[in-house]
Amino acid sequence: MSSDAPLDRLRLALPDLPPRLREAARYLAEHAFDATTRSMRELAADAGATPASFTRLAQALGYAGWEPLRAALVEARRPPAPFSGRARSRDDLPAAMLAADAAAVLGLEAGPVADSAAALHRAPRIWCAGFRSCRAVAGLLHYQLRLFRPETRLVGAEGPEELDLDAFSSRDAVVVASFAPYAAEAVRTAAAARQAGAVLVALADSPNAPVARGAAHLLRFEADGPGFFHSLTGAVSLAQALAAAVFAQGGAAAMERLRQAEARLAELSRYAPETERDL
Repeated sequence: MSSDAPLDRLRLALPDLPPRLREAARYLAEHAFDATTRSMRELAADAGATPASFTRLAQALGYAGWEPLRAALVEARRPPAPFSGRARSRDDLPAAMLAADAAAVLGLEAGPVADSAAALHRAPRIWCAGFRSCRAVAGLLHYQLRLFRPETRLVGAEGPEELDLDAFSSRDAVVVASFAPYAAEAVRTAAAARQAGAVLVALADSPNAPVARGAAHLLRFEADGPGFFHSLTGAVSLAQALAAAVFAQGGAAAMERLRQAEARLAELSRYAPETERDL
């Protein structure tokens, strides 16, 4: 059986399923990724079905219940060796990586950054989210924004991210960074932002990315490259440009908050004294 066995089973069984299970099966075929990241109750609500329908569907496909079917869907989507499968031995790899990153930055668009910054400026509270390697992107954006927007929050910084997702409100703006293969936590964060009615800004590698679904703004970057790790250069550049643009939107008030933040950092001796920097 192929690596996409769960969907193969579903397509083969579809013509013979009862009408209600057929509707659930069609929804599952069109939203297979959602099935790997969302609860059965959420899927059933979106499909206009009952959770029991998804359990019966799983059994009709030969699984003991929904969880074994969901596990099979997760396994079918698992990327084959995302890093070692990309590794190549070449003498010019550093030069090739630097050239690719430079080209990726030159390909970034400033217009979407300005539009996204205006949306963040209007929001009373900003959430930054990124997982796995994109945690670095979210952390950088969070740090820079907090210097003049102290109400900015980093999802998952102070506990389980689920607690932060429950705190999203319709007045918030949520920035989610992710690229393929997409972190399940990032997809859940984007879905929670949409459900709360918050402004969703996606930093992603594709407009078809699950984190970009329903986003008010998309900041697209190129994550692919010659190295065996995906490149974050474009994402980091966008995050820095976004923070700078939000600061510019804030005008004199943002400048005053930045001065206050700098004064607090100096008071806490966060920076090395001038006499120690040359040692």
